Amino acid sequence: MSETWEWLLTSPLSMLLLTLLAYRVGRQVQTWTGGHALAQPVLVAILLVAPVLTFLDIDYTDYRAGAELIAFMLGPATVALAIPLHRQAHRLRGFVVPMLVAVLLGAAVSITSAVLLVQVLGGGDVLARTTAPKAATAPVAIALAESAGGISALAAVLAILAGILGAVAGPAVLTVLRVRDHRARGLAQGAVSHGIGASRMLADHETEGAFAGLSMGLTALAMSILLPLLLAVLL
Repeated sequence: MSETWEWLLTSPLSMLLLTLLAYRVGRQVQTWTGGHALAQPVLVAILLVAPVLTFLDIDYTDYRAGAELIAFMLGPATVALAIPLHRQAHRLRGFVVPMLVAVLLGAAVSITSAVLLVQVLGGGDVLARTTAPKAATAPVAIALAESAGGISALAAVLAILAGILGAVAGPAVLTVLRVRDHRARGLAQGAVSHGIGASRMLADHETEGAFAGLSMGLTALAMSILLPLLLAVLL
């Protein structure tokens, strides 16, 4: 019996099933609440999976190995965001230059504000280098933080946290600020909350989701270019 229980705790299939079930519950909660902002499936899944791993004393490394298939599928899922963008390609007319300028400025402000906030709160250089790429999608944030001398694991947590917070609060903030252009809303959301925010915008409006996906990719590129330059100046 103990051998069976140990196998269940370490089996990749168990970790994969746990993750999928938690996300399915998150989708159901989202449906029950009528799509409430706080009922983000990713957030609900995290709140379900984390206590289970803690209670069963499952190491994160074992969990990640079991859920590797889902992590692998993030790549194709990100590429699939190009499909709604292709359908909305006609909306790029007259918007390319303002979009590129906005993405570059947004990336610069994100990096600078993160570093300055850490410094104001008394954090060290390592924490600043870890926090700076938070607006990039998680794989890019991990790589950038590691190359900049930060903590890659913490960078992943911060990137996911930024994505969840953006998906929960982003659309409401844009509405309060009276940003009504669907392209601008998607661009802003994708720049700060990457894939999680893009999926939220895609559920709300196809144009917003398409531009959020485009913004996510462009922001990751802008971060890769600007991060070493701005860190050299700020630190």
